[in-house]
This record gives sequence, C-alpha cells and structure tokens, in this order.
Amino acid sequence: MIKEYKNIGKVEFVKSNKAKRIRISIRPLKGIRLTVPKNVSIKDAEKFLIEKENWIIKNLKKVQKVEDKKTIFTENTDFKTKNHVLKISKSYLLDRQVSININKTQTIVKYPQKNNIKEEWIQNSIIKAITETYRMEAKQYLPKRITELAEKHNFKFSKVSVRIAKGRWGSCSGIDNISLNVFLMMLPDELIDYVILHELCHTIEKNHSHRFWKLLEKVSPNSPTLKKEIKNYSPSVF
Repeated sequence: MIKEYKNIGKVEFVKSNKAKRIRISIRPLKGIRLTVPKNVSIKDAEKFLIEKENWIIKNLKKVQKVEDKKTIFTENTDFKTKNHVLKISKSYLLDRQVSININKTQTIVKYPQKNNIKEEWIQNSIIKAITETYRMEAKQYLPKRITELAEKHNFKFSKVSVRIAKGRWGSCSGIDNISLNVFLMMLPDELIDYVILHELCHTIEKNHSHRFWKLLEKVSPNSPTLKKEIKNYSPSVF
C-alpha cells in the first residue's frame, strides 16, 4: 500500500510477518518504506510515521544529494559512448524483464511499459548495458592503441588485459603485464593515451621516481597538464 503525505511525499507500507517493530527506510530512487509488523495496525503505523516526520525530512535531504549525483536514465537521456548511442524505450515485456541489444552504432534497452523507468532494477539494467558497451569498445580499441604507442616510443610489454578496476585507470606488473580499465573509454583520446603511456613508462621505471616523470614527459610532452586534467574524472560510470 502506498500513501502520500504533504510534507514527505509517498510512503510505501509493507506488512511483515518477521518484523518485530516498525521500521523506516529511505533509499535513493526507492523513496520511503515503512515496514509494519503483522500485529500492528496501519493507523498506529501512521502515528509512528508522523512522530518521525522531522527525522524523515532531514534524511530525505541526504538521500536527495545522493540522487543528484547519480545519473537517472530516461527515454530522453542523451548518452553516447565513443561509437554507440543509447536508445531506451518501453516494450511489451513481462514484469522485471529488460531487453538489451548492442549493435554497431546503438545500445538499445527496452523495459516493460507498465514499470517506472526510475525503478532501481531498470536503472541497473541500463548501467549494465552501458558497461557492456564500454567493454566491447575497450577490447576493440585499447590493445590496438597500446601496441601502436609502444611501437612508436620503443616500449616493450609482456601482455595487455582489459578489465574493470575500481580506483585506477591502469597498472603495470613487475613482469610488464599491463592492465587497462574498461572505463578508459569514457575519457578524451589524449587522456587515454596519457594513461597508456604512463603504464608503458612503468615497464622501464617501476616507481614514480624523478626518472619516471622525466620519461613520461619525454613521450607525452603535455603530461603535467594531462595529469591534472584526469583528476576531473573517476574510473566508474555513474
């Protein structure tokens, strides 16, 4: 059951056989949920809700800040990767089913027409589709690009892998295996090259010594500026 209140908006009431007390939860994109024990009346639950109104309003503001930072995808969202355009539409699908199709130029996501696109599971499906698009593009582009840059600047590396990595754009192992983050495909081309050259320099200089930065600036003359610029990006999608 969902009821709407003047100061706090919509609240979902959920009866639970397991709950021992009334519980309020507020989650991004999901709103307010009131879990009510089986033996507690809705009237008493509403009384509890009103008593907690100030607390709810305070926490709604916190949740709103989280939502503001998060991309909410809709049919009108203009989102492009390097080679694909995102297309989202409703379809005659069963509940909780999402169709994803990635062709040469488009990432197509269809969701059930009776569902709200802002529901978390639909948003997560869209993010999954975009992530797979980045993965496809990365595997097509990054191994080829690192080979080109290595040949151009006379670097040698053992092998390259393309994967999702939290917190870093790339890495180079002690035996010169280089790992590049799928989400490099979010960056401008010059920053992709900067990260690749950074890791290639580690095949010669294993730490961030003065010699390392001197070498990097030799192969990437604009590296001090690019180093600052890349801090404006984060190796995650949303």
